Amino acid sequence: MILLLDAHILIWLSSQSERLSPKARDMLSDPENRYLFSTVRLWELAIKKGLDQASFHVDPRVLRRGLLANYFEELPVLGNHALAVEDLPLLNKDPFDRLLIAQARTEGALLVTADAKMAEYGSPVRFV
Repeated sequence: MILLLDAHILIWLSSQSERLSPKARDMLSDPENRYLFSTVRLWELAIKKGLDQASFHVDPRVLRRGLLANYFEELPVLGNHALAVEDLPLLNKDPFDRLLIAQARTEGALLVTADAKMAEYGSPVRFV
């Protein structure tokens, strides 16, 4: 199975957080799965870090290096991903979320998220 991981899942996984649910841990421990992370989430994290929010402690460069070192695959944003956003119902107005969902649909991946709003889209989104 191809799993596209949302930002919270990536951050919790990399920090070994207890917030990562047992369901998510099970999905992420299967060696048969392919694990993807999107450049759209790196972009979003870089914006948040650039805003210098005191409550934001994630360095997207360090996160990316760690993911690549652990054999996660980086999914770039392609034109067909951007165009697929048009086909999504407007359940969520967040452009980063919408692009991530479009990427999952286009790539035939299951989007693993802890965001209940994104889960409203149903397949290919899995709330964990």
